[in-house]
Amino acid sequence: MKLTWYGHSAFKVEIKDASILIDPFLTGNPKFPSELTVDAVAEGVTHVVLTHGHDDHIGDSIEILKKTGALLSSNAEICGWAASKGVENVSPMNSGGKVDVGPFSVALTVAHHSSSTNADGGRAYLGNPHGVIIEADGEPTLYHMGDTDIFSDMGLINEIYAPKVGIVPIGDRFTMGGKMAALACNRFFNFETIVPCHFGTFPIIDQTADTFIGGLGENASKVKLAEPGVAFEV
Repeated sequence: MKLTWYGHSAFKVEIKDASILIDPFLTGNPKFPSELTVDAVAEGVTHVVLTHGHDDHIGDSIEILKKTGALLSSNAEICGWAASKGVENVSPMNSGGKVDVGPFSVALTVAHHSSSTNADGGRAYLGNPHGVIIEADGEPTLYHMGDTDIFSDMGLINEIYAPKVGIVPIGDRFTMGGKMAALACNRFFNFETIVPCHFGTFPIIDQTADTFIGGLGENASKVKLAEPGVAFEV
């Protein structure tokens, strides 16, 4: 499995026969590398997965979905909204559901957050927020937490899916801060690789992963501090 972080919560996940974008907020993302373009990131993309409807997560997804014909997997409200924008290839689902999309399966977990968009000039409700589980044969199971607070049922998510790669929001204010995110990882999961996200993007959230890494203790060695635009293997 190859991952590329584009800043904030935007990731590309590359596995055999699939190139997956999760929450592709690229345009307007201060951490998106200036040498890249949306078209370059979208090239070869087969699937888009959206955790929730906030504009810093939906990002460029509509443009990318129309250009590539990629399959959108998200909650029913987001898929319906995307279809109203001319996206033709959608796979609606919801909390607890698991869908086989060919090269991998995707499941949505609970996340404690909110979900809406300003894209239509007013706040449009886009269903409940979620985390995302990606499972593929021969690959480590990945859990992108989306935007969330800590919650005790993270233990149940670990019991059901046993994710080995955790993409964890740590920026505080809108998600877990570093201390809380470290507690979530240490108490509920047995990650082999931990990738912090949703920090350093805007001035009002935490600018570094220092608090998070410090709170992990002996698990700090599992952290991969990704560089935006640079792919790495997990």
